[in-house]
Amino acid sequence: MRRVLPPLVFGVLALVLWEVFVAAGRVAPFILPAPTAIGAQIAEQRQNIWDAALASGANALAGLIGGTILAVLAALAASRSRFLGEVSVPFAAVVNALPIIALAPILNNMFESTSSVPRRLVTGIVVFFPVFLNLLRGLREVDPVHQELMRTYAASVWTFAVKVRLPGALPHLFTGLRQASSLAVIAAVVAEYFGGLQDGLGARITSAAAFTAYPRAWAFVAGACLLGLTFYLVTLLLERVAMPWKRSLIS
Repeated sequence: MRRVLPPLVFGVLALVLWEVFVAAGRVAPFILPAPTAIGAQIAEQRQNIWDAALASGANALAGLIGGTILAVLAALAASRSRFLGEVSVPFAAVVNALPIIALAPILNNMFESTSSVPRRLVTGIVVFFPVFLNLLRGLREVDPVHQELMRTYAASVWTFAVKVRLPGALPHLFTGLRQASSLAVIAAVVAEYFGGLQDGLGARITSAAAFTAYPRAWAFVAGACLLGLTFYLVTLLLERVAMPWKRSLIS
């Protein structure tokens, strides 16, 4: 209760102040609808929000998995080679600097209008950098005692990576995944603004805004927020399952 109650009370107070602020006429409803109007649209559009969240969630999940796998492989290779390590970090920084609003339209033009591949590619590119950078840092911080022990046992490169490097880098990996999980949803939703299949949250938000149905647009924004929160909480759960010793240390 000590952890849950303060943010819950703060959230309720923020919603009440928001409602009063709009009702008092301090802001036009078409700029910022009242929470009650948004809540009514959430109840009315709940099936559409659910369907759109499933479409956006599938794109975000595919990009998150693909980007993570690529980042893990790249980090393993960069940690083994000094040259690759020096070259890959600037390259990853360049990839991370690519703006979604510029990348999404280009990729949409490269594929069919009914394809979800462009959105998943955008998500994978956004996910790659935080996972790669954090995991590479973890792979380089190997305990010298463990390293010397594996050399004494004449362990192969694969055995050393599986038994020592990856388990030791798990905290860094999940630090990157926590960042990437939320970024994956943001990238998937933003990529839907620029054409392609009109079945995701991003497309529904732009469509509602174009018809000045702002409460409905905010309802889909709330759906995107809940989707991002779900991804983040699942990542936290996976972290607890993968590293039970961390939970015992905290407790």
